[in-house]
Amino acid sequence: MDRRLYRSRTDRMLFGVCGGLGKYLGIDPTIIRVIFVLLAFTGFGILAYILLAIIAPVEESQKKTPQGIVEENVAEIKDTATKLGSDIHDTFAGKDKEAKEEAEAEQMRSRNALGIIIIVIGVVCLLGALNIFHWINWWGGIGAVALIGLGILLIVGMGRNK
Repeated sequence: MDRRLYRSRTDRMLFGVCGGLGKYLGIDPTIIRVIFVLLAFTGFGILAYILLAIIAPVEESQKKTPQGIVEENVAEIKDTATKLGSDIHDTFAGKDKEAKEEAEAEQMRSRNALGIIIIVIGVVCLLGALNIFHWINWWGGIGAVALIGLGILLIVGMGRNK
């Protein structure tokens, strides 16, 4: 039996170091996690965890050379840290993904409504410039067309932002 140290893909909190160590040593990974937390107060636990996260290959990794393993691990650490940072930012900003999407949808509905109102005003002004509504002669034809164009830009421009 080939017993090797791997970072776990399934039993992980951050990078799978404790899950892999637990499997390698045949003990519960929670005990390993507690040990790392206690060692973190000395500074050694953090350093050891980071080194193991960089050096130990991921379970079922396709990389065979040490350089390939380190490159794969650094890329994974970068992706995980970026996602973790984004989650922390969203948490402290008070917005989760659903709330953020709902706010964006509400903003889109508001801009669409504003665009429609501006188009209607532009059409009424254009009809006034054509003497269909003789009591409305607001800005003439050019101003009315500009209002209609502005309303269309508001509505169509929002579709491109997504």
